[in-house]
Amino acid sequence: MNSNSDRPEEVEAVSAAPSASTPHWMIYFLVALALGIGYVALAHYQARAELRESLDRAHEKLVGIDLRTATLETHTTDLAADLTAATERLGLTESELARARAQARRIREEQQKAAESLNSKLEQQESQLEAIAGEVTDVVEEVAETRYSLEDTRGQLQRAVGDLGMQSGLIARNHEELEELKRRGERDYFEFNLRRSREFARVGEVSVRLNKTDTKRNRYTVTLLSSDKVIEKKDKTLLEPVQFYTAEKGQLLELVVFELVKDRVTGYLSVPKQQIASAGPGS
Repeated sequence: MNSNSDRPEEVEAVSAAPSASTPHWMIYFLVALALGIGYVALAHYQARAELRESLDRAHEKLVGIDLRTATLETHTTDLAADLTAATERLGLTESELARARAQARRIREEQQKAAESLNSKLEQQESQLEAIAGEVTDVVEEVAETRYSLEDTRGQLQRAVGDLGMQSGLIARNHEELEELKRRGERDYFEFNLRRSREFARVGEVSVRLNKTDTKRNRYTVTLLSSDKVIEKKDKTLLEPVQFYTAEKGQLLELVVFELVKDRVTGYLSVPKQQIASAGPGS
């Protein structure tokens, strides 16, 4: 009896022994595995949710793009229609466009020719200006030479004693010196160029006749007529002041010859300033 009663307890002991022998790490592993599966499932769910949101946004963008594309196509169609209408209104055919291009080419060619002509004229004007500048330089030099000559003339003017023994004014030995005497304005001067003749020629307030010339000795003879008074001056020399008095005023006049050739003399008559007012017609 005692032996039979002890067997059930042994059986219970034997069946309880395996449960007590399960390792702890196995439990931990199973728990960790369950947690990992749960985390992966959660992450997969979240990823799918984000992917769906991204797909939804992309779909919305595609819808917007489709709408804008449709709008652009509409605008393009409208622009094409407007261009067609404008072309029709302007009546721009291919032949008219070709004529317009040809006309534009002609205009460009004409403008080019005009520019070339203008450049040519400008070059000619520049050449003319250079020539004028050269002429101006020459004129300036001539003026300087003339001024120097006048200054030299002023220094060379001299006085002389006339054929009546009277001291004369300044004597001019050529036309330039005579012009200098005129500029001084001390007396009035009447230039003459006389040929040998039987007739008298009017010089200032007197009449003069050239009777003869002697080119070898540089001498000449003249006859003077003043207020019906006849005065003959024989064998006078170049640059000799031929002096005589007027009958009415009794003022001294001087005749000077500074050039003598065959049958011709050149010179001047010098008259005091106050004689101009009293000058009358001669014979």
